[in-house]
Amino acid sequence: MAKANKGYARQDRVQEQIMRELAELTRTGLKDPRAGFITINEVAVTRDYSHATIYYTVLDDATREVTAEALEHAKGYLRSELSKRIKLFKTPELHFKYDESLERGMSLSHLIEQVAAEKPVED
Repeated sequence: MAKANKGYARQDRVQEQIMRELAELTRTGLKDPRAGFITINEVAVTRDYSHATIYYTVLDDATREVTAEALEHAKGYLRSELSKRIKLFKTPELHFKYDESLERGMSLSHLIEQVAAEKPVED
């Protein structure tokens, strides 16, 4: 029986678990009124589990900056709560990054629709 991708599978499971727990914590545990409606899109954990980059979006773009401040302020609390919920040798340091991929995708989609709507040039 081969051990191929065994470490990768564990890393995936840890990332998914962190994502689930942080989604729950940001929904119910953050008492900071500055935090908007946060969606956790992806979690990337380093191989040694010492750092986790959390990619998120907010429902209202106007709350983007204050939500970033609120997450930065709550980083210690969120990490502490994660350590109680997930049993890892070391709870990773959390790094929050706004996920702009959805906005880029929508922008590209809009540009493609604009080009497609233009009347084709005839020779």
